[in-house]
Amino acid sequence: MKTCAIVQSSYIPWKGYFDLINLVDEFVLFDCVQYTRRDWRSRNRIKTAKESVWLTVPVQSKGNFEAPIDTILIDGTQWAEKHWQTISHNYAKAPFFKEFAPIFQRCYEEAATKPRLSEVNALFLRQICNLLDIKTRITDSREYLISSGKTERLMDMCLQVGANVYYSGPSAKGYMDEELMQRNQVEVRWMTYDNYPVYPQVHPPFEHAVSIIDLFFNVGDKAASYLQTFDSKVHADEI
Repeated sequence: MKTCAIVQSSYIPWKGYFDLINLVDEFVLFDCVQYTRRDWRSRNRIKTAKESVWLTVPVQSKGNFEAPIDTILIDGTQWAEKHWQTISHNYAKAPFFKEFAPIFQRCYEEAATKPRLSEVNALFLRQICNLLDIKTRITDSREYLISSGKTERLMDMCLQVGANVYYSGPSAKGYMDEELMQRNQVEVRWMTYDNYPVYPQVHPPFEHAVSIIDLFFNVGDKAASYLQTFDSKVHADEI
């Protein structure tokens, strides 16, 4: 059995994104599809003393309404320093900020040199996977032949990577043709995000739906223990 997931890249995603990566054998970054504004592709949230705030990567999307994600250029380089300053200011008192700050600061310094949004997202994804000791193979959808049709293109990529089990987030239930996948010997399994434990956050009240950097700064090396699939990967049928 080989499992895979096919998902657009996101900017410093929440913990559920990494749960999905850890659950599968191959994770395909699906950035050859249309970029959507005001979405997780270019922004995410962090906690502050007052509220959760958005960190948004400025991109050159005006007039590029049908452009694929992997062609979207970043507008300038100052954003990286501003984001890191905002993160530093709001997490300076977190228990593990000093331990992880140098790692993320270097990521932001490198991110400032990247011209495309997809490159920035991939940079952070791979670094965070390293921190979590996630061994999943991460590939790019451009390595495969992409067909038309929402389900057809996912099915074709599954077959090309040799996967017979496809994991998807619940949002795809509105368009996924499970019967088509099954006719081609690809079983669809649905990821759930219902049972995450609460952890101490430096800025209460507690909130799950923030960037995973919040988890690192608050619990440090124990971050992986707050992800579901690290305990259940060997029982993937139960997810």
